[in-house]
Amino acid sequence: MGRDMNGPTVRVAKEETEAASWHARLGASEVDPQTLKAFFEWRAKPGHAAAYRRVEQVWRQAEGLKTSPEVQTALAAAMQRRSAREAKGPSGLALGGLAAIGAVLALGVGGWWWTEVRNVYSTAVGEQQVVQLSDGSSVRLDTDSRVRVRYTGDRRTIALEKGQALFEVAKDAGRPFVVDVDGAQVTAVGTVFDVRREVSGLRVTLVEGVVDVADRGGRERLTAGRQARVRAGRVESRPVDARAATSWTEGRIVLVDARLQDAVMEVNRYLTEPVILASDAPVSTPVNGSFRVGDRDAFVAAASGALGLKARSRSDGAVVLSQSG
Repeated sequence: MGRDMNGPTVRVAKEETEAASWHARLGASEVDPQTLKAFFEWRAKPGHAAAYRRVEQVWRQAEGLKTSPEVQTALAAAMQRRSAREAKGPSGLALGGLAAIGAVLALGVGGWWWTEVRNVYSTAVGEQQVVQLSDGSSVRLDTDSRVRVRYTGDRRTIALEKGQALFEVAKDAGRPFVVDVDGAQVTAVGTVFDVRREVSGLRVTLVEGVVDVADRGGRERLTAGRQARVRAGRVESRPVDARAATSWTEGRIVLVDARLQDAVMEVNRYLTEPVILASDAPVSTPVNGSFRVGDRDAFVAAASGALGLKARSRSDGAVVLSQSG
């Protein structure tokens, strides 16, 4: 089966190229403070931390090839070519050092690894990222999410392996765009829709266009402003406020008559130091509000004020909400 080898667009490829360069520079025997400062400034920009993690993953996998005779031969050839270039004078792009040559080798001799890594995109807790795909489509990943991209001549497949993502699909009638979640599939040609994995199944919100949601027990065609849930093979849909349901793409959590327990779960998706409900907390009480993702203090203050709860900080950084304190 074929695979799309074009990878992401220039924006993502540029980040990965810069990440590889930084990995090589930081692998030197001595790194001055100015270089470290510049690296941290680079990594703080959107998408750069994830790109650097992908390069680190490639490097770790490449470590296993060190003793391979083929790799040793290729490395020796690379060293000879580098020495010849240096004898002629500096070139426009020089990563420098054995670590850099090893990184290039990992992307060359071990290129199949790099293809696999480039086709997998992920975010950490609290992180969001937009990935531009080679066909003009885009994927916006929410917190703690991962997708795997597989393009062939007649099909564009995205496996949502974890979390949530918003897809803006470039029209191509000859190549349907399919999001696969454990066998359940959302199929589109050109549209905008949100897909989220849940403990009990799958949730699909259609913002624009038309999509088909199918699982082994049923199929449903969604139009804009409807949401489908797939549970135990069954597909059911209902009307929904699509903007509120996809508010995370604007950096906000919108709660409409959500049970306190569910609201806390939603807020915690963006936190490494979570909110915890004590056993006496009114878990079923409905709550409403709009909060910036990751703003734990605002949520805790609102919940405490509206429901008369007391907030207590724990030594591990978590905050406990309770009625008794």
